[in-house]
Amino acid sequence: MDFGLVLQTDPPASRVIELMQRAEGNGFTYGWTFDSAVLWQEPFVIYSQILANTEKLTVGPMVTNPGTRTWEVTASTFATLNDMYGNRTVCGIGRGDSAMRVAGRKPNTLARISEAMKVIRALARGDEADLGGTVVKFPWVRRGAQLPVWMAAYGPKALKMTGEEADGFILQLADLYLTEYMVKAVKNAAVEAGRDPGDVKICVAAPAYITEDDSPEALAHAREQCRWFGGMVGNHVADLVAKYGEHSAAVPDELTEYIKAREGYDYSHHGRADNPDTAFVPDEIVDRFCLIGTPEMHIEKLNALRALGVDQFAVYDMHDAQEATIDAYGLTVIPAVNG
Repeated sequence: MDFGLVLQTDPPASRVIELMQRAEGNGFTYGWTFDSAVLWQEPFVIYSQILANTEKLTVGPMVTNPGTRTWEVTASTFATLNDMYGNRTVCGIGRGDSAMRVAGRKPNTLARISEAMKVIRALARGDEADLGGTVVKFPWVRRGAQLPVWMAAYGPKALKMTGEEADGFILQLADLYLTEYMVKAVKNAAVEAGRDPGDVKICVAAPAYITEDDSPEALAHAREQCRWFGGMVGNHVADLVAKYGEHSAAVPDELTEYIKAREGYDYSHHGRADNPDTAFVPDEIVDRFCLIGTPEMHIEKLNALRALGVDQFAVYDMHDAQEATIDAYGLTVIPAVNG
């Protein structure tokens, strides 16, 4: 199993780079960041420095979207980084929950994401792409250039499109039941589209918090540091409920039930441990969606995720134990999971 580190690009950028270096030294192979231009610093500028200061780490956004930048600009940025540092980037893409809403725009449609994935992937590897009637090609992209495009998804239509079109699936929760349900949906869609389901990489991303023991006090602190995640996922769930209804065969009740007490969401606290808008998230959801507890508890859940077909676990490291989590994974968790 690959392991990734997910960070927000809060200033100073030097700390983001240092944590990514630390992650690579501890056996992590992917470095991801949020991409929301109003809330955080520009990630692609920082990727250049992460790549320059690491040896093998693959970097990319979790996730970018097709509305913030034009598609040829996004493709050119990835292609430039790959030309400078080798094929060491991955394009995570989604609807643009925070990036679009904070700027006063609606998240992107699936149709727009589909077209963007095709254009960005083609241009970044040196092929031609149609920008709505104008066919373009980067003349400077060298032979062998590649850019995998991984799609974030929750709803049935998005899961189907991921299996049909994407190189990877990003699932932002670590619940075993929902992971099994959604991985099957993606893999089945790949088969129905005539693809090898093994060609679609599966990445589960969630907060991880290591505790010294499994005492109630230690677990309670870990939950409070990770409760923000249930609120972030709740934004996507609320969109699904609005589209498909509260009790729909298209969306599992396990994913929708907990947001009934959700009242509002302030994106200025998005993805942060002190988010005041996530008090509605119960302890059960934190335990199901995240990895908290002793290293042995993490190892047990990661082995269960791997058995469900997960190729990568990406650690959301937004809490008060960033270095400790990276080090504990490197010392204990990753060696145990990967033998």
